[in-house]
This record gives sequence, C-alpha cells and structure tokens, in this order.
Amino acid sequence: MNRRDMFKAGIAAGALGLAPRLASAQASYTPMPKGWRTYTLTARVEPAAGATKAWIPLPTFEAADWQRPGNVTWTGNAKVAERVKDPRYGAEMLRVEWAADQQSPVVEITAQVQAQDRSLVPGQGNAAPLSDAERRLNLAATELLPTDGLVRETAQDIVKGKQGDVAQARAIYEWIVENTFRNPATPGCGVGDITTMIRTGNLNGKCADLNALFVGLARSVGLPARDVYGIRVAPSQFGFKALGAGSANVSKAQHCRAEVWLAGSGWTPVDPADVLKVVLEEPPGKLGMNDPKVAAARKALFGSWEGNWIAFNTAHDVKLPGSTEAAIPFLMYPQAENNAGFLDSLDPDKFKYSITARELSA
Repeated sequence: MNRRDMFKAGIAAGALGLAPRLASAQASYTPMPKGWRTYTLTARVEPAAGATKAWIPLPTFEAADWQRPGNVTWTGNAKVAERVKDPRYGAEMLRVEWAADQQSPVVEITAQVQAQDRSLVPGQGNAAPLSDAERRLNLAATELLPTDGLVRETAQDIVKGKQGDVAQARAIYEWIVENTFRNPATPGCGVGDITTMIRTGNLNGKCADLNALFVGLARSVGLPARDVYGIRVAPSQFGFKALGAGSANVSKAQHCRAEVWLAGSGWTPVDPADVLKVVLEEPPGKLGMNDPKVAAARKALFGSWEGNWIAFNTAHDVKLPGSTEAAIPFLMYPQAENNAGFLDSLDPDKFKYSITARELSA
C-alpha cells in the first residue's frame, strides 16, 4: 500500500462522503482562449488585536495572453496607504498603516482585472527567448525551494532518460500526480517546504506545497519555473466544483498555480495540485485516477488552465516593507501586524478581512 492509499484509508468516510457515484462515460475539461472576462475583486481589511500595519496583495500581475490588470482604488482611515512593489519579483501590494490610537481601522480595496482561459501545446509556438535575468531568477533557489541535495537527486531520477525540456517537465508533472496527494488537514494552501516533504516521505499538502514541488524539481534540473499565487473568482465553466469559487465570498479561495518555461511555448501553465484536488474533492469525492473527471483534468492541466482565477504575483521570500517580522514564504493572503507579530492570515474571520469577487457582464 503506497502513501496515498494509506492516507485515504485513514480518512473518515463521512469527511469525504460515500454517496453512490454516478457513472460517467465522458468528462470535459478543455480550457481554450475564447474571450476576456472582467472581474471586480474587493478586499475589506479591518484588522483586530491592535494591529496597526497591513499589506494586501494586488491582482496586478500582467500577461498579454491571459491577464490584464485594471484600475485599483481604495478607501479607509489609514494614515498611510500606498502601492509598493517587492524589489526582486515586482509583487505589488497596498501597504497600510494606521495611527496607534485609531479606532476601528479599516481599508477597502477594489480592483478590476481581466482574465481568460489558457491553452498551449507544450514546446510549440514562437515565444521569444527568456532573458538571462529572468532565467537566473526562475532557476534560483529560495528559502523553501532549494535546488541541490535531495531535491536535485530526486529530480534527476525522475527525468532520467527523458530528452528535451518538454519530456522532462512532463515527467515531473506526472510523477507528482502519481506520488503525492492533497491533504485536507493542511492549513491554508501550505507553505512549500519541499525538502522536508522529500526527506520525510510525506509527499502531501495543498497547492503551495505540491506545485512548489514541481517548481523546485524543475529548477533543479535546469528548467526555469515559477509559482504563480492568486485566487479563484468564479465557478468552473466545465462544472468542476473543485476547480472554481463556490460563492462570491472568496476569502478562502486562494490558489497557487505553476508555470514552466519551455522553448517554443514560453511560460507554460501546469497545475498538478489541481489534479489531486479533483481526486479528493470533486463530488462524490475520493475519485480514482481512472475516473473520467480526473483523467480530463490531468490531461488539461499540463498546458492549460481556466480563466476563473486571477494572479497576484510570483514572489518568494517576501520581506514586507515596514514590517518588523521576517520574510514570509509568499504573498497570497492579506497580512497584518501588531506589536506581537503577524496576525493569522489564514483566519479571515478573526483577522479580520473579507474578499469578494464579481464578474461584470460583457
């Protein structure tokens, strides 16, 4: 019995739901660019516990073929509210600071952004070469994504005998789908400590763990790759409940995706973590790898993704400007700080913040 089977066997039947499974001869998950969708994302931050500083990620990542950032505005009672960027990755955020005696601190940010489905044939196309600076950045090790030691040894074993960047990237993607699993007990989206995952053999977590594993393994064998941190903003157009936002309240709908740079297709979307989310969460739950929905997602998510998600940034090891705390692994959730340190960004009700998404009519 492998680790995935052992884990699944230990999950309470009621947690996953054992309702009779409806037979399905076909399942469709085929994202294709077919027009831009416009969303309004509103984040309202009212930090508790005496917090006087906050940092809210902005959906200003730009990609000509799949995301166009729009206008960003804010209101509130902060003494400082300014757009700032992480100097290395360009991750944009609103930095907010309130007076120490400010009663009921609040800031509300509204951003418009356009997104559309992506679909590339990995390795095919006429993408311009990656610049030397971008290649170095997206091959570099980070605090939680080393590219030597166990990570490199594991990756070299995975790609052994595979010729070319497409075959190697595909091998890493398939290895993650086959050898890891989504753990519903992981807080938030995980943290992406891939060395610990490999060393302990606990190859589980959520998107920021499993897709980070793809990125770290890819970088370690010379394939530029990056995590893309963002948030789901609408239901899946293909009816996949696991792959879309369940309501307009998206405060807990953060999702990390990944990209790998391939000659020809350039930045190519990959999301093995979402394949494993379909396995665990797509109704009725606990789907097998041969289930049509899993097979459809597995095929599509090496080269495409759906435009019901918007990106914030690709930043790692983010030192928040003006913070007295250490760098955070990534900036995907609102952050706030009081004299004792960071508030719990994974607990929006206690923090407190809310994020809502609305799609505008064409």
